[in-house]
Amino acid sequence: MDTDVFQLRDVHFSYLGKYTALCGIDITIEKGRRIAIIGANGSGKSTLLQILDGLIFPDRGTIAAFGSEMRAAEFNDQGFSANFRKRVGFVFQNPDIQLFCPSVKEDILFGPLQLKEDKREIEKRLERLVDILGIKELLGRAPHQLSIGEKRKVAIASTLIIDPEVLLLDEPTAGLDPLTTRHIIDLLIRENEAGKTIVTSTHDLHIVEEIADKVFVFSRDKKIVRSGSPEEILKDTAFLEEHNLVHIHAHKHNGKTHVHPHEHPSHDHTH
Repeated sequence: MDTDVFQLRDVHFSYLGKYTALCGIDITIEKGRRIAIIGANGSGKSTLLQILDGLIFPDRGTIAAFGSEMRAAEFNDQGFSANFRKRVGFVFQNPDIQLFCPSVKEDILFGPLQLKEDKREIEKRLERLVDILGIKELLGRAPHQLSIGEKRKVAIASTLIIDPEVLLLDEPTAGLDPLTTRHIIDLLIRENEAGKTIVTSTHDLHIVEEIADKVFVFSRDKKIVRSGSPEEILKDTAFLEEHNLVHIHAHKHNGKTHVHPHEHPSHDHTH
């Protein structure tokens, strides 16, 4: 179907052929959807995003992107690879993977310049993103001088400036203060309203209702155990606890159930 951005059928993946990371994954992601991937640490969320981004390929099963099957050999073709990288953007969990230029501005401009996009168009996009993310004063600085929140904003800008159709984000709000988290959520909502497909892996159940209209839940055995609307999954506290997503208490407010996760103490949060 041409409305499907990704279609995975019985996808299996293991690292070094022995550490299972995905086990029989079936997912269809339609154009324009907002998808959240949730699950405990090590359940396969990051691996799934890397497969969607064409960074690794299934040991078994098939993945199709934009209606045609994705195989490793196709990415050796420069034209195919450039076209795919233009259409699909990935924001890594660790922003240091994405930031390697001497200055923030060079980092943000690196992708579109590599893809040989129009310089005036790039400058226009840069101006808009700098304004939305509030990073004007960072442009001349070296990435290693930034806080984790600043680095993450720059990594997001360096992906969004390519103007991809699909945005893949791995834990985009992990360790961020509430205000930076708010900015990132607002930006994702705006990008989705402009037509982009957004796929976010997250531990933060607080943000799921805002960033997703469909949720896939991964279990410890690297399978999808459930999918559905954020509302139906978040209100099932027994299910969430069973899959080690939260220690929970819930309360009703104006007739709506609100879930308050207590993060596992080992999680590192920068306040």
